[in-house]
Amino acid sequence: MALTSRIGDWSLLRQLRGRDSLGRGEAARSERSRTLRPRTVGADRVVDSICPYCAVGCAQKVYVKDERVVQIEGSPASPISRGRLCPKGSASKQLVTSPTRVTRVRYRRPHGSEWEDLDLDTAMDMIADRVIRTRREFWEWESEGRRTRRTLGIASLGGATLDNEENYLMKKLYTAMGAISIENQARI
Repeated sequence: MALTSRIGDWSLLRQLRGRDSLGRGEAARSERSRTLRPRTVGADRVVDSICPYCAVGCAQKVYVKDERVVQIEGSPASPISRGRLCPKGSASKQLVTSPTRVTRVRYRRPHGSEWEDLDLDTAMDMIADRVIRTRREFWEWESEGRRTRRTLGIASLGGATLDNEENYLMKKLYTAMGAISIENQARI
């Protein structure tokens, strides 16, 4: 009896017996699919955002419930993507909600084998100290009789996720520090 009732629920049989011969409507629905609701229905609020994966800048709608991201979709208001996202953009919810996401500053000392957690202020101070020391150590006022005012000890390679404004700010920062080796992955 139980097997007979389960066979009667097969979508193929519903498709052959009913008016939905192409299986695009009622024949394709199961009891489970009838009760499904979109993740976006229970959201407390929707936040506009931009996809972080490349410099295209596809707009996203981030659905939040109880201060947790429940869904990320493309924004139909975007003139760039018109509501569509590439596979990476479609998977960006995993970037935010993954239990393996690193949310602390991790540091491994030179010749060390273990990682340790640092507070953000300590990490920023360490970076600033190293930039200042490297700039001082490799500073070149002139080379071959020409005035250079540069450092060859600092370089920048920007990633494809940076937009034009971020690239502009990075170029200004590294140029102000005297670096001349400034490149972006998008050009390589």
